[in-house]
Amino acid sequence: MKLNTDKQSDWVARSLKSVWHPCTQMQHHETVPLIPVSHGRGAWLYDKDGRRYLDAISSWWVNLFGHANPRINAALRDQLDRLEHAMLAGFTHEPVITLSEQLAARTGHRLGHCFYASDGASAVEIALKMSFHTWRNNGQSGKQEFVCLKGGYHGETVGALAVTDVALFRDAYGPMLRQAHVVATPDARGARDGETAADVARRAAAELETLLRDRGDRIAAVIVEPLVQCAAGMAMHDPSYLAEVRTLCDRYQVHLIADEIAVGCGRTGTFFACEQGGIWPDFLCLSKGISGGYLPLSLVMTTDAIFNAFYDPEVARGFLHSHSYTGNPLACRAALATLAIFDEDDVINANRGRAARLSAALAPLAAHHAVANFRQRGMIWAFDAVLDEAAAANFSRRFFAAALDHELLLRPIGRTVYLMPPYILDEQEIEGLAARTLTVFEQVTGN
Repeated sequence: MKLNTDKQSDWVARSLKSVWHPCTQMQHHETVPLIPVSHGRGAWLYDKDGRRYLDAISSWWVNLFGHANPRINAALRDQLDRLEHAMLAGFTHEPVITLSEQLAARTGHRLGHCFYASDGASAVEIALKMSFHTWRNNGQSGKQEFVCLKGGYHGETVGALAVTDVALFRDAYGPMLRQAHVVATPDARGARDGETAADVARRAAAELETLLRDRGDRIAAVIVEPLVQCAAGMAMHDPSYLAEVRTLCDRYQVHLIADEIAVGCGRTGTFFACEQGGIWPDFLCLSKGISGGYLPLSLVMTTDAIFNAFYDPEVARGFLHSHSYTGNPLACRAALATLAIFDEDDVINANRGRAARLSAALAPLAAHHAVANFRQRGMIWAFDAVLDEAAAANFSRRFFAAALDHELLLRPIGRTVYLMPPYILDEQEIEGLAARTLTVFEQVTGN
């Protein structure tokens, strides 16, 4: 892909000189140019030359209702004239109270306490610390270990990396990390001959039980990404796994942390992914879509029992954790506007129809001879490219560049191509997304 104007080239040159871009080997931008984004509208991003790109991954899974959404914009304008920020230690404000109440109501008040931060990794850190400290306050200070799943991803801060099993992110920092126990993933792609996804879930749960039986008195919590392990290549599992893990955590007195940072807020077909397993965790982490993709916001929801473990006259028994922008009023108003759209537009039900239409449009890809493991959960679609080693080299970057030439923002994970579009696609956009994804796939794979 080539930049078209001197203005675009100037933006790119300035950015490469001064901005260190995330999750990027900067040298690659010598051959794959940055896209200088000018503005966004609906499902589309526009560059400085007026070229547009359908944001088929919701800008890293955050923009649930597209860019420049009028209702979220209006809420933020209103809040700007009221209160932009105030510290949440010793103070409170209406947006954070109302947001906490509304989220608690969506769990039937099973998770009635919200602790706020700014990003997903910070929410995971909070949940890990809360679990550790809860056991300590309850006189079980020996419970200091954590369990994660093979291929699990929970963020890139030091605590979150300790429960992440993606070598690309973790290995460079191994000496800094406290090792967690890694148990089998329930990824349905691991099914043996004759097995169902539920069988894979049972096998994975049995391995977890063996560990908990041996070390339950030392383990504080198990952390899972409910239904879809995103960074593991959109590894999807049967909902029964969540029920199995909840039962095991109860049996061996271990906390369950549900990392719904990517899979919450309707992405898997229910507002909370845990709902499909019929369970509630001890801690539920939210971020990404909760603010509609507008402002950094994350939070941990937890139970009365956890909250009460810290409720004490002694300061040291409190949860002494803070972020400067905790519960920022603007971010909370964006989140409240996002929740209002869910209710006003009956988004969960509307997405079922939208998902069915996109799945039908993607049928030629699902049947393609170079596609394996085509899968879908809610508003997430993924498939694995069948490639030899030569064709697999740099597949992700080549696909990304080719997709841009076809007005698509798609960013594969290894050989896995996935779609996580905003919840606003119309019929034309659905058909275009499916057709162009097929075209790009055939172009890149040489089929």
